[in-house]
Amino acid sequence: MIDITLLGTGGMMPLPYRALTSLMVRYNGKSLLIDTGEATQISIRRRGWSFNPIDTILITHFHADHISGLPGLLLAMGNADRTEPVTIIGPEGLNKVVRGLLVIAPRLPFKVECIELTEEDEYFDAIGIDCHAFRLDHSLTCYGYSLSLKRAGKFDPEAARALEIPLPYWKRLQQGETIVDGDKTYTSDMVMGGERKGLKVTYVTDTRPIPSIVTAAEGSDVFICEGMYGEEDGDEKARDKKHMTMYDAAELAKKADVGQLWLTHYSPSMVNPFEFSDKVKEIFPEAHICKDRRTLTLNFMDEEPGNE
Repeated sequence: MIDITLLGTGGMMPLPYRALTSLMVRYNGKSLLIDTGEATQISIRRRGWSFNPIDTILITHFHADHISGLPGLLLAMGNADRTEPVTIIGPEGLNKVVRGLLVIAPRLPFKVECIELTEEDEYFDAIGIDCHAFRLDHSLTCYGYSLSLKRAGKFDPEAARALEIPLPYWKRLQQGETIVDGDKTYTSDMVMGGERKGLKVTYVTDTRPIPSIVTAAEGSDVFICEGMYGEEDGDEKARDKKHMTMYDAAELAKKADVGQLWLTHYSPSMVNPFEFSDKVKEIFPEAHICKDRRTLTLNFMDEEPGNE
């Protein structure tokens, strides 16, 4: 089970009624954050979540609306008595950008470690979740992120009995251990079924629609994607500024066969994004024009989902 909350839905600048786009993910007592625009810590507080357990921060790119809130967030975490290290992952040049921002937050009570992404695709673990960073097409280097929580196969007690595997070994085999008992060797594949469907969330913002997004987002339970423009002249604006329209995002969601599309990162000029909902749903019926702090608890297929 993982919890996700879209802390804000705005692009370019925060507005009194719309915070900047950022995603927070909670899993197994730890938290992960994607992007830190201005006043991200306020959005977290308004959601009612704590920023103290944030172990990893993923940065999409270095435009101010995606990273300028980092010093304030780290200071807030320090004031909440955090002492464990924080890892920040983002495009090449991250270390220089973060060190520059931290000039105004020089005495944090924890270590900040920066990891720079340099390849088109990179894979790593964060808070126990498998992460895939993939290069986008924006006016400067930008990455999207897919977060996957895998699920092992189901234990088969009948197979264990048929193989006369001693009961004390069952739990150890479920945990992937190989056990040697005299002249017999027991491995987990003897008693575990195939891998079951896990959970997947993909986050994409500030890019043109490109095929690699479909590949990365394929089968996601939730695809969070920018829909900066919905107006009739949105196509031209999107091309000029290397962004996407709501309809671009819906087409990507359709091709990637995702469960839900959450639209976000609206232009400040778009006062009422909800007026475009019907047109977007014609392309992808499970599209949602999101409000700030939309939250969902994702459970495995045989568990009940929850959302707010």
